[in-house]
Amino acid sequence: MQRRRFMGLVASTVAVSSVVLPPLVARAAEVREGVLGSADAPVTIIEYFSMTCPHCANFHKNTLPVLKERYIDTGKLRMLLRDFPLDRYALFAAVIAHCAGDERYPAFVDVFLETQQQWLGAEDPLAALKSLGQLGGLSVEQMDACLADEKMIDAVLQMRLEGEQTYNVNSTPSFIIGGKLYAGNNSPEGFAQLIDPLLP
Repeated sequence: MQRRRFMGLVASTVAVSSVVLPPLVARAAEVREGVLGSADAPVTIIEYFSMTCPHCANFHKNTLPVLKERYIDTGKLRMLLRDFPLDRYALFAAVIAHCAGDERYPAFVDVFLETQQQWLGAEDPLAALKSLGQLGGLSVEQMDACLADEKMIDAVLQMRLEGEQTYNVNSTPSFIIGGKLYAGNNSPEGFAQLIDPLLP
């Protein structure tokens, strides 16, 4: 079931069977924030999250689907996903997700957060992450190359540093809405109270 769920999520972004991943060169330049929604959306939310944060997993499982239906899919909201790894396994997961490329990064984030308890509770969490990565179309060699890429790791850590320095983020999940920092998960209704006043 987990295998079908993973393949479905990734395939919904890009068909895995038809993808030829680019060579592992200049990967650091490809460490960009994930983007959900249209660039023309009147409201933008920035989410800083850690792959090992249970509250982040709860947001992605239960709150984000509602926001996606109400706001993102209707062109009212754009969400930017930014890494804020709290520990080494969160960093490993972020690097593997970025290793899949910009288009598939958000799908990998969804899967890693949705299955967080399983891979994080495994005897070898990194091996469990690599198994999930293989289900998503990455080879072990590709993931190992990305995990050994110091520039790529630095780029992910730089994303965290920018969150700390620019918005004073110090916990996850944290959301930047209308230029203001809101720490912690919220209900869909709670987010609506923040989003609706900013809509035209």
